Amino acid sequence: MSFKHLDAPHWASSPAVRWIALLCLCAAYIQGGLFKLLDFPGAVGEMQHFGIAPPALFAALTIVVELGAPVLILAGIWRWAGALALAGFTVFATLVANRFWEMSGQERFMTTNAFFEHIGLIGAFVLVAWMDLRERRAAQHSRDTA
Repeated sequence: MSFKHLDAPHWASSPAVRWIALLCLCAAYIQGGLFKLLDFPGAVGEMQHFGIAPPALFAALTIVVELGAPVLILAGIWRWAGALALAGFTVFATLVANRFWEMSGQERFMTTNAFFEHIGLIGAFVLVAWMDLRERRAAQHSRDTA
């Protein structure tokens, strides 16, 4: 049985489509970082709300990660490092902000969904890192054998 008809169309593997997909993956972090940067007192208040201290330091670090890591990912410079930074950040933020096991009713239902959506983001960023490292190794191997 042939699966030729299942081959991806040419456009699906284009660098532009890949970049747009990475932008979509990073969009919430870019938006969050920009909003925190434009409303730093609000960002500090968010840290205080979640009991994170010192709040101003962690608000600033959050802005750096939410804006810096997408730059690395989208520029392809240490893409793996940017992806792992956002994966780690998302693990921390999810455990702090989406503690569904402490809730009940509709709040628990909605927060459980958000928790597992964030687990999906973590997996996607780990895949981005893995693919980038694999591509770098393959490129290095090509250079070494040439």
